[in-house]
Amino acid sequence: MRATVMYGAGDVRVEDVPDPELREPTDAVVRVLRSCICGSDLWPYGSLPPSEHGERMGHEFLGVVEDVGSEVSGLKAGDVVVAPFVWSDNTCDFCAEGLQTSCRNGGQWGHDLDGGQGEAVRVPLAQGTLVQLPVGEDDPLLSSLLTLSDVFCTGHHCAVKAGAGPRTTVTVIGDGAVGLSAVLAARRLGAERIILMGRHKDRTDLGRDFGATDVVGERGEEAVERVRELTGGDGAHSVLECVGTRPAIETALGVVRDGGVISRVGLPQYGDVPMGADAFMRNITLTGGVAPARAYIEELLPDVLEGRIDPGRLFDRTIGLDGVPDGYRAMADREALKVLIRP
Repeated sequence: MRATVMYGAGDVRVEDVPDPELREPTDAVVRVLRSCICGSDLWPYGSLPPSEHGERMGHEFLGVVEDVGSEVSGLKAGDVVVAPFVWSDNTCDFCAEGLQTSCRNGGQWGHDLDGGQGEAVRVPLAQGTLVQLPVGEDDPLLSSLLTLSDVFCTGHHCAVKAGAGPRTTVTVIGDGAVGLSAVLAARRLGAERIILMGRHKDRTDLGRDFGATDVVGERGEEAVERVRELTGGDGAHSVLECVGTRPAIETALGVVRDGGVISRVGLPQYGDVPMGADAFMRNITLTGGVAPARAYIEELLPDVLEGRIDPGRLFDRTIGLDGVPDGYRAMADREALKVLIRP
């Protein structure tokens, strides 16, 4: 089969690789219907050291079950399924607490496994990992359902951990796919006011469609002043940091209300957080982290199936496997918000 392999920064290739096959009785083999390029894929795309062997790419995918191991129940060939961006047994103590990203027996796609940016994937612990979808292979909802593998669940996790809900003002930092997902999630949770910090008009326009009530295009101190002006000087109850850079977390500290919560889901590209005496005296809470998508899929699934939310609008470019290298370039150059792959 064909799959995406990254050999170093900017070096993405689509190559022939061995077909996936069952290795353990708990495995399944899934033929990929939809996958995509994640914003977090851009970090290695910009910095991965050269490698002779390369790394298999892709952690967001849905597809059709082709085969299952002898110990897999509840799944059969022909089922359409979505895979969270980590695999897990969904039975250990951490999974029972809704923290499948810390599963004692789980792991990540790629590395020594198949990646989602290919034609098929061997799925370990398939019974605990995969979620069956009540749709066909050509359903128009597939793009929105794909977002449940990672990006929309990540935005939802950010909003939940920040306490977004009725009577709260929420500020979202970042107009990328995760930030826009966080806007949609905050609206779904009933946030009263949602301030989106971003300066790319096509993205902030989508953010308004998703529920943003205000857009702040400034950065740095000017951005902080603008958010405080919009909130009567107090700042936001909930700040959703969806970028992962030090300036973003510094902005979050500047726009959060005393007693408020900063939730971060942008993969941190910094070594420490500037939460010293000032944040301590203001009773600021810092939370967030990697989203346990498997814990949220069944909760969010009905809203997608019934059309109450449409996170598939995040995808603004669709490509085949041959187009994956250019898809990475387009996202890195901000020519595309999020690239959908149809193998």
